[in-house]
Amino acid sequence: MKLNKHLLVFNHVINHGTLSDGKYNIENITAWHDIDGYTCYLGYKDLIMTIYFHNRFDFDYQDKQTVDDFNQLIERYDISTHE
Repeated sequence: MKLNKHLLVFNHVINHGTLSDGKYNIENITAWHDIDGYTCYLGYKDLIMTIYFHNRFDFDYQDKQTVDDFNQLIERYDISTHE
């Protein structure tokens, strides 16, 4: 899996989302990062995607279907419609 689109969506949510409790949100996607910015997070339903330095990542989720739905959402996400 390539992280390019995930990182673009992360950046878009951080720059254009609504801030609440230290996390940015647009529709069903939440984005936040640790204090130094080296670890980034994308949240969707019961899923948290952790993106580490050097293009490593990890998923924490309850339902495997959520991962599939999340990745499809990221692939279809049109940043231009959320400007």
